[in-house]
Amino acid sequence: MEIEGQATVKESHPPKFALPVDSEHKATEFRLFSVAAPHMRAFHLSWVSFFACFVSTFAAPPLLPIIRDNLNLTASDIGNAGIASVSGAVFARVAMGTACDLFGPRLASASLILLTAPAVYFTSIASSSTSFLLVRFFTGFSLSTFVSTQFWMSSMFSAPVVGTANGVAGGWGNLGGGATQLIMPLVFALIRDIGAIKFTAWRIAFFIPALFQTLSAFAVLIFGKDLPDGNFRRLQKAGDKTKDKFSNVFYHGITNYRGWILALSYGYCFGVELTIDNIVAEYFYDRFDLQLHTAGIIAASFGLANIVSRPGGGMISDAVAKRFGMRGRLWALWIVQTLGGVFCIILGRVGSLGPSIAVMIVFSLFCQAACGLTFGVVPFVSRRSLGLISGMTGGGGNVGAVLTQLIFFKGSKYSKETGIMLMGIMIIFCTLPICFIYFPQWGGMFCGPSSSKIATEEDYYLSEWNSEEKEKGLHLSSLKFAENSRRERGRKQDCETRPVDETPSTQV
Repeated sequence: MEIEGQATVKESHPPKFALPVDSEHKATEFRLFSVAAPHMRAFHLSWVSFFACFVSTFAAPPLLPIIRDNLNLTASDIGNAGIASVSGAVFARVAMGTACDLFGPRLASASLILLTAPAVYFTSIASSSTSFLLVRFFTGFSLSTFVSTQFWMSSMFSAPVVGTANGVAGGWGNLGGGATQLIMPLVFALIRDIGAIKFTAWRIAFFIPALFQTLSAFAVLIFGKDLPDGNFRRLQKAGDKTKDKFSNVFYHGITNYRGWILALSYGYCFGVELTIDNIVAEYFYDRFDLQLHTAGIIAASFGLANIVSRPGGGMISDAVAKRFGMRGRLWALWIVQTLGGVFCIILGRVGSLGPSIAVMIVFSLFCQAACGLTFGVVPFVSRRSLGLISGMTGGGGNVGAVLTQLIFFKGSKYSKETGIMLMGIMIIFCTLPICFIYFPQWGGMFCGPSSSKIATEEDYYLSEWNSEEKEKGLHLSSLKFAENSRRERGRKQDCETRPVDETPSTQV
């Protein structure tokens, strides 16, 4: 992670931004329809590139009825390929978080997108269950761009709007999981109607998401900036930033228990979303004997809900934080995700088409909103290891998807409707540990801030730096972040006068 050793821009020549900014030059407003550099431009580049990766990763499921006939895939083959598509990103997301800390989100994101694009092209020449599994596995690595998206937004937007920025960027990116359910059947039908046989048409169709993914990577490289003040490399050469040690970033990330709890809970909101993206088209196609295009449209409605649901979760997180602070963010996350589990159970019990569609849509709203609420909390867990914490949480989503598909949707042990019901029960239980997340300076769901000893934002974030590092000024970015995060106290607590200049004592 890049650490600010001194002020990035001299106070005598403050830069001008299109959006109002705080002391870190992070935007304090989120203007959705603006493309102003660098804040809103980074937003649009991040969600579009993540959207492209989602389209590529889930381009196969809506065409599975055709692909399985062409490659003679069994139910077990399809289940294994679905698991492979999300398992590759488990460790890749953690690695992506570290790469963002050390090299910046722009370079980390574009590099991974370009490295995984060939796998999408190679899907067109898959000839067996093994080759199909491999291309889905390597394509799935691209989902790690979610981490760079969230890191980028957390680096560009300040505390009052970071939940909204993370929610909209992540949600609109996840929208690709629904859009591909519409896009791929239409592209397939168009190519087939032109004259290609169906077993050739599905192969040609994969060139569309592959090209889209490639172009998005070049857009990120050419038009994006890592930070409001410029790219990591340029700032480093100018002497305005020094590189942190990987060992320090890694240590402060993995020793923060809050990151592990968020990784677990995220496994059963985003992980469930990935699972549904893999099974929902086939589920409706087989259970209700629908046409492929019809099943695709219904399946698309789950992913397309991301246009409002995940951004809504981020907005809810920011809204409750204005009044109740971090405690409000945690309560909102627990309530919304638990309700998502309830509706998932109901979805598995409903046996007719109309009610199934209605319940699925309601379930998608709560499930995806919980994802947005999660990343309303993540940016405050650690300043020094932000990328790694984001990667751990994001990786938890993929672990949840892998475990869920292994347990409930691999082979024929459970019917899909039974698997969906049991998945809902797991959501409820894996959300409970959120109750144990506690910030000394803000409190937790059931307890207020620490009163037994001094606990301020400065205590919390500066505890990640030792005295030698502080003498070198490496802690200054954390100091600014601590100042800007005081809004997480909530209205009532923020009115209280609390000391901010004592020696930091709270351990993260």
